[in-house]
Amino acid sequence: MISTLRQLADGKALTLEDQKTLPQNHHWEKNISLDRKIHYFPLAYQTVSPFRSNIGLEDDQILKLLWQLWLPLALMIIDKKQASSSPIIQGILGLQGTGKTTLATILRSLLKALGYHTVNVSIDDLYKTYRERQQLQQQDPRLIWRGPPGTHDVALGVELLDQIREGKTPIAIPRFDKSAVGGRGDRANPEMIHSPIDILLFEGWFLGVQPVSETAFESPPEPIRTEQDRQFAIDNNRRLSDYLPLWERLDGLIILAPQDYRFSKQWRREAEQKMIAQGKSGMSEQEVNQFVEYFWRSLHPELFISPLINHKQGVDVVVEIDANHVPIQIY
Repeated sequence: MISTLRQLADGKALTLEDQKTLPQNHHWEKNISLDRKIHYFPLAYQTVSPFRSNIGLEDDQILKLLWQLWLPLALMIIDKKQASSSPIIQGILGLQGTGKTTLATILRSLLKALGYHTVNVSIDDLYKTYRERQQLQQQDPRLIWRGPPGTHDVALGVELLDQIREGKTPIAIPRFDKSAVGGRGDRANPEMIHSPIDILLFEGWFLGVQPVSETAFESPPEPIRTEQDRQFAIDNNRRLSDYLPLWERLDGLIILAPQDYRFSKQWRREAEQKMIAQGKSGMSEQEVNQFVEYFWRSLHPELFISPLINHKQGVDVVVEIDANHVPIQIY
């Protein structure tokens, strides 16, 4: 397969025998023909190969992911755009470390190369200002970190998505500087976009997540241990209702789901150790545990992401990620 993909990336014509070595399309690719993938693959490879060093993948891995995941996802989004007279808002949901920002960056590059003006925005870009979050923490001291429901300006997000849907220009895309205020983060100057947007890639760690029945918190999973933990989880569940107007504006959702949600802790630990090895400041193992478990207590993956995957409503594709960040199953 890899040798065939390499021939294809080099612009060489494939024989019918060569084509038989290529993996068959997944069920979710049923509307994407083999000929179409073959046609766009050389351009797509030229587009994503510069990312190799940034994402730490070997060329063989790039070729495989491009054929099985990145290119068909881009073509799926293009099909949505061609079927609509309005811009498309594609959601990407992924826990910490699943690669949602990397996926959004690669998809943007592919869509741009295929002729579609694409802009990326993260739910992090919708954080309330530092001052607003200080006031919020005074009201609720449990909100010690930005990230859980309630720390975002949902009205700003709804206004942004509506302006994009209506094709307004110029448009100000909110941006957030996580390094501002000594790492506490604050709003940065918005990015001004002066031409109509075809596709918005909207990513976040709980994008599209729905409130669940409060009976789910009667016997909650770890690390929701105490009554205070349980109440914090319930309150965050209730705050999710404020985000539904944002989710209603999505044209679909790609979910990056780790085989085991606990991989997030391992991935964060590895990332912090890498920063420390480079002479940068990083969290200790104990600090990583406290940080990641805080988010599990606020919106536990077993309670919120699993139902979304099982119900499949509004979900385009689920990509299962193994402990090494590698997609192993797509459905």
